[in-house]
Amino acid sequence: MVTSPQKVVNVSIYDTAELRCNFSTNEPTQQLTVAWTFYPKTSPTPEQVYYYQSGAEVIGQRFKDRLKVLYSPLNTTMNASISISDMRIVDAGTYMCEVHNLPDISGIATATVIVHVFEKPSYPFCAVHGDVATGHLVTLTCHSKKGNPPPMYTWTRTDKGTTGNMLISADETGVLSFRNISQFQFGKYQCNASNTVGFSTCTITLNSEMHEATIVGAVIGALLAAAFVALLAWSISHHLKKRKHEATKSNAETAANYKAVPPQEMKELQA
Repeated sequence: MVTSPQKVVNVSIYDTAELRCNFSTNEPTQQLTVAWTFYPKTSPTPEQVYYYQSGAEVIGQRFKDRLKVLYSPLNTTMNASISISDMRIVDAGTYMCEVHNLPDISGIATATVIVHVFEKPSYPFCAVHGDVATGHLVTLTCHSKKGNPPPMYTWTRTDKGTTGNMLISADETGVLSFRNISQFQFGKYQCNASNTVGFSTCTITLNSEMHEATIVGAVIGALLAAAFVALLAWSISHHLKKRKHEATKSNAETAANYKAVPPQEMKELQA
């Protein structure tokens, strides 16, 4: 008879997960076999975690140096619990403990434990999209590359003139839009990416200087483009003049050589 006091285990990334498995039998345990098998959330192919038979044991390749048998020897403690350290997101899934002790074939031979690996949201990236000027559409975006469960994004306004933090929006997208932005909406905004493990924030400031910077950037870009075109035109013109000069010089040298040949030698060459 195999049992586990756990149905679900929640563990933070890089922490240790303890997986409980108890069994009972009325027969001698010389032929006892215990197997832990992992069924990943992201793959249909199961992986061997741990295998024990008659005192010998084998640990799955990617669990080596991370797996520990909590109660030993298994055949006397009647406890097949294990722990896995340095848990990663890819370690999330279903773990099955299976025990056999022939000739005892009565009762349930397996127990399963579902493992969730949680990760705090990584530092989010805040960005502004659109022309930050009165009457324009402006969008703020916020996104964390990592985080499990997927984070919830909350935008708040944090100007010194406001009373505390003023909640603007909260959803799973991290997008905050101002369809017709006004000067009253200029200010400092903070995005909070949070889940059950923790949170991370980023801050961005909306003001008219961003609009002026956009204009200045556009002017500078136009000037650089004009300078490039002028430089290209000069380079082409210089190359053509150089070729024309070389051609003229070559023709002049040919004519000079022609005149320098004596009449008698010229007749011989023509003959």
